[in-house]
Amino acid sequence: MKAAVYRGIDDVSVEEVPVPEIGPGEVLIHVHSCGICGTDLKKIHTGSHSAPRIFGHETAGTIVQTGKDVENFAVGDRVMVFHHIPCGQCYYCRKKTFAQCPVYKKVGCTAGFEPSGGGFAEYVRVMGWIVRSGGLVKIPDGVPFEQAAFVEPVNTCLKAIVNLNLAADETVLVIGQGPIGIMLAALAARTGAKVLTSDLFAERHQIAAAYGLNHPIDAAKENVVEVAKRESEGRGADAVILAVGGNSLIRFAMDAARPGGRVLLFAQTQHGEAVIDPAAVCMDEKTLMGSYSASVEIQDQGTQLVFDGYSKGFDLTRLISHRFPLQKAVEAIEIASNPTASSMKVFLQPGLKV
Repeated sequence: MKAAVYRGIDDVSVEEVPVPEIGPGEVLIHVHSCGICGTDLKKIHTGSHSAPRIFGHETAGTIVQTGKDVENFAVGDRVMVFHHIPCGQCYYCRKKTFAQCPVYKKVGCTAGFEPSGGGFAEYVRVMGWIVRSGGLVKIPDGVPFEQAAFVEPVNTCLKAIVNLNLAADETVLVIGQGPIGIMLAALAARTGAKVLTSDLFAERHQIAAAYGLNHPIDAAKENVVEVAKRESEGRGADAVILAVGGNSLIRFAMDAARPGGRVLLFAQTQHGEAVIDPAAVCMDEKTLMGSYSASVEIQDQGTQLVFDGYSKGFDLTRLISHRFPLQKAVEAIEIASNPTASSMKVFLQPGLKV
């Protein structure tokens, strides 16, 4: 089969690799759609993970083979898959910080080599604990594979919004209106809060408007901090979500938050150093918090939101700007790595004709 194989920093090539063999309790999925995630790109560009690997974890497709003892799934089922599922029993699971569970940190999907998601390939092997523990989800009739591939990223966004505990009388500022920023903002708006969205590209605000986001801030022309204060009776935003990578914006996000407000980091997934104002945390009582990856606690809620949303105003396929066959994976990764006004979510679809 064909796969986009990571061989080192900025080195991905489309190669022929063996179709994964499955064991008892496992399934083999023929990939229809896989979104290219920012975490995939960071791994490719920073060399944080050993090579070779096959990345891709926003995966939806069709089961083509089941192993012995697989229950509730059959060949022909349309499914999406979570590549991480926690044990449910350890200290971190008991504290509901599932992403820190040692079992969760293991990857349960692979197209070969070290398990790394595997969605950038024609076929993906889903390991037994993922299948048994709810990580494999059937896609209802009428919901396209593309919509279903958003279940995992929507879960991560919903987890962040739940953690913020927003109230209807609050003002939220979401910095960055790429696909993740729009999903975060749209989910925040469902709480009844007033949501301000900031981005450099007017084209992205136009897309955001289709999801009911009607308080855009043109970051290229307006002072975002001043607008946030003006829209909140001079206080500053009750909550600020930073949906853009780059530690230089953390201080900026904190400046936009009111005293006693919350700042949530969503895209800061690389270790390093950042400059913050410690007095803003201590004297101004601003809370700096993070949210990473998905949560099984809200998995059913997030999944239903995506499946029902396709016909009820939350059609996430509108966020897709580019669809590429697997043979053009290198080009797809290049576009996803260099976002422009006209690029949003980039998908790989192995069955797409060249």
